[in-house]
Amino acid sequence: MAEPTIRVRLDDLLKERGMTLTELSNRVQITVVNLSILKNGHARAIRFSTLMRLCDALDCQPGDLLRYDRS
Repeated sequence: MAEPTIRVRLDDLLKERGMTLTELSNRVQITVVNLSILKNGHARAIRFSTLMRLCDALDCQPGDLLRYDRS
């Protein structure tokens, strides 16, 4: 049985909004490299200020971006 984890739905939200990672990077002033780390699930933490900027740029709620996966 796999350990529970937090899944980042950044790729899904970008596709839904027709936005590229580079465009999001420019809007939130976070490097493409750091967004890619987050998008690919390799981030160990996220600051609330970063989460707020992402939610603002993607017009979403934190729960739209992050999912708790028990499997």
